[in-house]
Amino acid sequence: MKIHFIGIGGIGVSSLARYYLSQGNQISGSDLTSSEITDSLKKQGVQVFITRHSAENLPADVDLVVYSPAIPKNNPELKRAKELRVKNRRLKIKSYPQALGDLTKKYFTIAVCGTHGKSTTAAMIALILIKAGLNPTVILGTKLKEFGNSNFHLGGIPNFKRRVLDSKILVIEADEHFASFLNYRPEIIVLTNIEADHLDYYKNFENYLNSFKKFIFNLPEKGILIANKDDKNIQKLKSLLCDRLLGAGSVQTPSVNCIRKRIKIKNYSLKQKEAKAIKRILKVPGRHNVCNALAALTLARCLGVSDKVSFKALSEYKGAWRRFDVDKGAVNNKRFIIIADYAHHPTEIKTTLEAVREKYPRKKVWCVFQPHQYQRTFYLFDDFIKTLSKVPVDKLIITDIYDVAGRERKEIKREVNSKLLVEKINNPLAVYLPKRRIKDFLKEKLKGGEVVVIMGAGDIYNLFIELLSK
Repeated sequence: MKIHFIGIGGIGVSSLARYYLSQGNQISGSDLTSSEITDSLKKQGVQVFITRHSAENLPADVDLVVYSPAIPKNNPELKRAKELRVKNRRLKIKSYPQALGDLTKKYFTIAVCGTHGKSTTAAMIALILIKAGLNPTVILGTKLKEFGNSNFHLGGIPNFKRRVLDSKILVIEADEHFASFLNYRPEIIVLTNIEADHLDYYKNFENYLNSFKKFIFNLPEKGILIANKDDKNIQKLKSLLCDRLLGAGSVQTPSVNCIRKRIKIKNYSLKQKEAKAIKRILKVPGRHNVCNALAALTLARCLGVSDKVSFKALSEYKGAWRRFDVDKGAVNNKRFIIIADYAHHPTEIKTTLEAVREKYPRKKVWCVFQPHQYQRTFYLFDDFIKTLSKVPVDKLIITDIYDVAGRERKEIKREVNSKLLVEKINNPLAVYLPKRRIKDFLKEKLKGGEVVVIMGAGDIYNLFIELLSK
């Protein structure tokens, strides 16, 4: 089968492309810029078109076209696919969530959702299940050293039967943006936390919360919800399960008692006794990672995996790409510790920098932060101000907002920018710098021995690559 991916450089889309490649399909794809991900796909034999989207990129006899949710409707490749479908009714066109949703119906699926911690929690779960011999297929939103720096792992039938697990297992991240996760049909949902995000799509927190409620209703009879007991919004969500309606104008849903008969709810908490033991063995710092590990441990117990196996896997976890990714950096023979982190929500920023301070209490900490998406910055502006005013760093450099192509509204781009962010923070430790000037600034100001955190979900990661010690 010939499959073409529009936006193949995306972390989720590329993982799905690797899945189909592993099944013997002929894969092609396109993206606007080259990256580590597209270079890796090319080495695996994928034909990747870079710099522009063009109708000519699609094979005339393509069988399936998968596109990123970020792709606009007028994308020339998407338009060409629709034209080809008129002539070839067998040609299927699916968004990434729809295509991944199809897979979840073929596997025993474990879906990790939540505002924060999806990648780390899913990675921990995957590594525990692999060590336990359950052999899952894994589609991640990050890369793992344990997977050969890949975001995909091909599994198979478990090495031994374990109750319902006599079929293939799939571990995925279930992203809530654009309500993508409503396409998925998992047997188990792991819910890490809920906090306002993606308000450009959801408009308000109530809609955001309701999307998680709808996702939980995708669980089948005897499905399992693994939930963070410490999260106040998850507790609020549980109370919403009592509602008579799934949403305005929707069909009736069961009472909470019926839901509890239909699905099992397993809680985990930082207050449970295992938290201290997990903190001692984890290589990755921070309370949030202890919480992620507790979620993975709870999931493992639900599947009958022994704690001995789980603790061993967690102790060996090396961390994920751009999630507290520690290395050695240098400029002008000045050497320092450099950390790449994907944090782009106020809570993630706070949590990550607290973990940095916890791990390096006696070192000077510098943070270079690139806000991600004008709309997120606009809707969470006050939260960003509150968080960035109090972060435990010795220097905070904020660069221009990463413009997410196809998702930004012009009127909002006129309302918010990084200079305004720094002005409102009103802290002498915070400065604005355009991206092109940051490296020279670091050359001039760093003394050596500092910890430099390169933070954000956009192309600020390129600075991390530039600063790595050769």
